[in-house]
Amino acid sequence: MAHHRTTLKWFFAIILFGLIWLSGCFNPFNPRLDTSNPNNNILSDQKTIDGVFQNFKYAYTFKDTTIYGQLLTDDFTFTYYDYDLGIQVSWDRPTEMKTTHGLFVNTQDLSLIWNNIISQDGDTLNVDVKRSFNLTITFNPSDILNFYGFAEMTMTRPTTHDIWKIKTWNDQTNP
Repeated sequence: MAHHRTTLKWFFAIILFGLIWLSGCFNPFNPRLDTSNPNNNILSDQKTIDGVFQNFKYAYTFKDTTIYGQLLTDDFTFTYYDYDLGIQVSWDRPTEMKTTHGLFVNTQDLSLIWNNIISQDGDTLNVDVKRSFNLTITFNPSDILNFYGFAEMTMTRPTTHDIWKIKTWNDQTNP
């Protein structure tokens, strides 16, 4: 009878060890990624113009220069009007990435709202879009800037199977 109890204890010990080992593989504070719904991505499909704007908003919201960089062509140009100097100012993609990185690391919060598309003209490979936006930049609770204006962008892609990227951005922000 004692031998039977010892065997039974070992059996339950092995089962208990197995259950503990299996449950140790699940961490409720680090759940697995739900891949059951492929349409549940945070990023949008840049094969649509709206997808570019959604990813732009994502990049600003989460201050993600990697995503932001994927929105721009290699020969990207940013242009704006400097009201203090009274001149149009332009820069290239490397300067845009450096400037945007500085904005992302030196702010507490960025809130970008894309409003209505004012105009959209082009074909399946090149499109000019003018869209209004609101941008709130929070440096700290006592230093918040609000900008309202229009972004005139030229978007391009090599073929209809490729994603859209921004080639030019003419910023028409109200001072």
